[in-house]
Amino acid sequence: MYGTPHTVSDVMTRTVVALASGAPFKDIVRAIRRWQVSALPVLDEDRRVVGVVSEADLLPKEEFRNRTPDRYTRMHRGGDLAKAGARTAGEVMTAPALTVRADATLAQAARTMARYGVRRLPVVDEAGVLRGIVSRSDLLQVFLREDADIEQEVRRDVIAPLFPEPLEPILVRVRDGVVRITGRVADTAFVPVAVRLARAVEGVVDVDCALTGPPRRVDLDADLPDSPRREPPGTRRAGRGPGVPATTPVGP
Repeated sequence: MYGTPHTVSDVMTRTVVALASGAPFKDIVRAIRRWQVSALPVLDEDRRVVGVVSEADLLPKEEFRNRTPDRYTRMHRGGDLAKAGARTAGEVMTAPALTVRADATLAQAARTMARYGVRRLPVVDEAGVLRGIVSRSDLLQVFLREDADIEQEVRRDVIAPLFPEPLEPILVRVRDGVVRITGRVADTAFVPVAVRLARAVEGVVDVDCALTGPPRRVDLDADLPDSPRREPPGTRRAGRGPGVPATTPVGP
């Protein structure tokens, strides 16, 4: 499984509690409490996901139980008022359902959760049929990957292709998910690429890169002394003393 991007199908829960669209309101509450989940998918007769019922969908029923909505509420919270009068899962659910495909990468699922602020996603196949459910904690499983596995993948898939002939051996060490790369390479232009690719390896927490370029050639790069100053013709050296210049013009 390692060496290729993880997909949602690798970490999802395959046994899922779901609701029929005609499930009564109280049965929804019982299911959420019994299974200790915050949301449940709603299915049609072909097991396709048509919506999701969350705790937030159920709360308007209690909020407006003994309250007559004012004009502002009627104008701006019509959806919540409709949910307050709902009797079945099909009436109270949020639709269309926000789902993820089983072959989506973990990064894609994480972006969807972050963008829409949800904690779990129903997992569906190409026909929209429910196959499982994935939660935030499921996506974090990748960080339980062993350091040795991460090190091997960084060496094989990042360092070897980018630096096939390093000037000095490149060392890769991983501790608690943090990758450290040291060594000397012929072309430092690929160093930022190596950092980006290493950080993209699943399970990597961060990357410390200390790759350097070719050693400095002293014969070409050493600082050269200043060239001796050429003195104008007709000057001679004189001993220094207070107010005496280093060279004294020789007059006629």
